[in-house]
Amino acid sequence: MLINEALEYLDLHINRRLTLEKIDGLSLGQMQILLEAIGNPQKDFPTIHITGTNGKGSTAAMVSELLGALGLAVGTYSSPHVTSITERIHINGGPISEEDFAENVSVLSLVEPHLDFSPSWFELVTAVAFRSFADAAVDVAVIEVGMLGRFDATNVSNPRVSVITNIGYDHTDGEENWRRKLAWEKAGIIRSDGILCLGEIDDELEDIFAAEEPKKIYRRGDDFSAVVNELAIDGRHLTLDSPSETYEDIFLPLHGEHQGNNAAIALAAAEGFVGKALPYEVVKNGFGNVCLLGRFEVLASSPLLIVDGAHNPPGAMAAAKTLYKSFSVGGKLIFILGMTSEKKTEWMLECLEANNADLVICTEAATPRAMPASDLAAAARKVCSDVRIESQPQVALEVALSYAEPEDVIMGTGSLYVVGAIRDAYMSFR
Repeated sequence: MLINEALEYLDLHINRRLTLEKIDGLSLGQMQILLEAIGNPQKDFPTIHITGTNGKGSTAAMVSELLGALGLAVGTYSSPHVTSITERIHINGGPISEEDFAENVSVLSLVEPHLDFSPSWFELVTAVAFRSFADAAVDVAVIEVGMLGRFDATNVSNPRVSVITNIGYDHTDGEENWRRKLAWEKAGIIRSDGILCLGEIDDELEDIFAAEEPKKIYRRGDDFSAVVNELAIDGRHLTLDSPSETYEDIFLPLHGEHQGNNAAIALAAAEGFVGKALPYEVVKNGFGNVCLLGRFEVLASSPLLIVDGAHNPPGAMAAAKTLYKSFSVGGKLIFILGMTSEKKTEWMLECLEANNADLVICTEAATPRAMPASDLAAAARKVCSDVRIESQPQVALEVALSYAEPEDVIMGTGSLYVVGAIRDAYMSFR
């Protein structure tokens, strides 16, 4: 099976993230049966399991780099991808090959006829990740939850460390007690014999996490924190308190104060996994090697071209804060925006501070969930006088670049789907 055949096979299966299928009544039964049919690869390695409304992908990448710097063989599973599906599955810092991905999908295609159900798209890709990690004999797998946690296809192992970065507005109907409902879903990844690293410090939710009876809880502010989190050239300058040690003069090559906070919980998770403080050089080198596609990534400097996959109000607020605190917006500000259809458009625009934009170009990615650019433009015109519609992200980028002067700022955001399309378009121009 070739990579294009593997993708075609996967696309024959329901993708709940794309179809917005309700999660009511879901269970892990299908995933457990699927994995049993291929030898339960998830039992061949210990895991660190990460969930949260925002920051879980960044945290996963940081934990992986820290453990890799320690000399461990590390598998990392994250979602969604920015440009290639193989980005979801990393081994020792790099994505698996298209050949290896396709081979594992081929195995699953031979297994499926012997099942009495059709696995979902995400279940199949998660099984590919677990089988890839088992085949590579990784020492640890850092697993990012796809959605929520309790009934996510990734929640089939027995993690040594569980991480909950935060509880914010996303994947919710906004009804009464939505924060407690989300907290309960995310608390489902906690194990009674494991460690919980808790970035959420809302006392009203504490009982939900404690009810899962983890062996130990590391709490932000009590057991770990970023005590120094300052702007530096091309990143952040940090001093991090961990459960075991204080690490000074750490450079993190990522933009935004929130990334410094993600670093603190990542360090706590890595220490929790190994059971002791990490050597200073491991922490320095691990954080220094972190690289994230599409997370406030600077693609060009003249004009300044930034892409950020902010896909919910908390992420949009963090993106706006990073833009104005970490960069000089001396010229015009141009947004290239694309969102998925379920987003609260006006709230997202407010959080992005789109009223400060000189030009908003509305676009849409090639996904069934994409909000029509015309619908997004109707909302954007309430806050910006110059709004244009270019349905194709590549054309939207061309328009932005033709409009911009060297001192201007172009920011592509609204979803990782759009960010990936803009990023691909920019790379094709180079």
